[in-house]
Amino acid sequence: MAPLAEALALAARRVARVAAGRSLAAMAEDWAETGSEAGAAGQLRAAVADLCFGTLRRYGRSQALVALLSERGGAQDRLVEALLWCAFYALESGRYADYTVLDQAARACERLRLERARGYVNAVLRAYLRRRETIEAALAADPEALWQHPRWWIERLRAQYPAEWQDVLAAGNAPPPMCLRVNLRRISLAAYRERLAAAGLEARVVGAAALLLARPVPTAQLPGYAEGLVSVQDAGAQRAAGLLDLRAGQRVLDACAAPGGKSAHILEAADVSLTALDADAARCRQIARTLARLGLRARVLAADCTAPETWWDGVPFDRILADVPCSASGVVRRHPDIKWLRRAADVQAFAARQARILAALWRLLAPGGKLLYVTCSVFGAENGAVVERFLHGAPGARRAPLADGAAAQLLPGPEHDGFFFAQLEKSD
Repeated sequence: MAPLAEALALAARRVARVAAGRSLAAMAEDWAETGSEAGAAGQLRAAVADLCFGTLRRYGRSQALVALLSERGGAQDRLVEALLWCAFYALESGRYADYTVLDQAARACERLRLERARGYVNAVLRAYLRRRETIEAALAADPEALWQHPRWWIERLRAQYPAEWQDVLAAGNAPPPMCLRVNLRRISLAAYRERLAAAGLEARVVGAAALLLARPVPTAQLPGYAEGLVSVQDAGAQRAAGLLDLRAGQRVLDACAAPGGKSAHILEAADVSLTALDADAARCRQIARTLARLGLRARVLAADCTAPETWWDGVPFDRILADVPCSASGVVRRHPDIKWLRRAADVQAFAARQARILAALWRLLAPGGKLLYVTCSVFGAENGAVVERFLHGAPGARRAPLADGAAAQLLPGPEHDGFFFAQLEKSD
């Protein structure tokens, strides 16, 4: 097991940066920023990831704990506070003995050059262990501490989903499932499931090309991953390719394609001419790597989909996938820092951006063509509301039933994340 003190120190630095407004994704390349991180072993990386994700999923709770247990009403240093949040998660994770966490949190203070805070950190953690029952009663009365989401988020979900809001919040706090998409061009679903079983990995079928693992594993443990037999993709996300009604020879646009999972699925499903577009050049390189691993080919462009004059050849597309930027409220268990970073006003800002993208892409769709509007959001303002406003101002556009007959809004659950789908058709 990796030294907990080092893992706590590294995780605290990351969590403190999230609290200051930086995303975990932006820190993906930060492992080499200090000498100790540059040579970090896999165990240390895994321990740091567990501490970061576990701490950030517990939005509100750890902050409330520090406020309740500190005589000063909270830590005076953001890094000290982040260390406490991580230590609270370590105490409650069941992975470490209480005395180990107390000792290693103190040692983490030294690694962080916070020696002056060592006594304070120890006192707060010991107070929690002594007063755990009364502390839990106090936390139960605080919605943010209880549901571990911002208050505005809780209220929005409660208003929109009066029967399901608690389940949606609980899903947002849980570890995500790991679902695989089998490359049916290379191997059948049944044959790949047999390969998993031979490797000691249990999985069940949850879609035409989807296998849900009983437990997550590193991709290196997936048989044939490097050879392109399989990809990791949520079962809900896999719904998109099936709803596009793909036919051989069609011109297809994936307008917001990074990191490339849906583009790859489109190409695995049909022999189409695909343009995969993304505004971020670095993420376009990721799309290219994904397609290369799977033995697939597409035209990959770094361009703004709302400025077609900079990249479009003027030939309309038969199918367009608009998997638009959104609040990501349906996949927050995979990106727990989102709960820290989003603000209520962001939802309307995303909706305005989505409307611009939808209007721009509609001009590129051929008569009789279909555009699939997709978000990974559970907020109606980004989903049905955007689509309805668009339909009111777009003659010749209609919303068609989804081919699989399922609901437009998927809420996050044990088998999939939260997504919204709307099929729009252009009259001939």
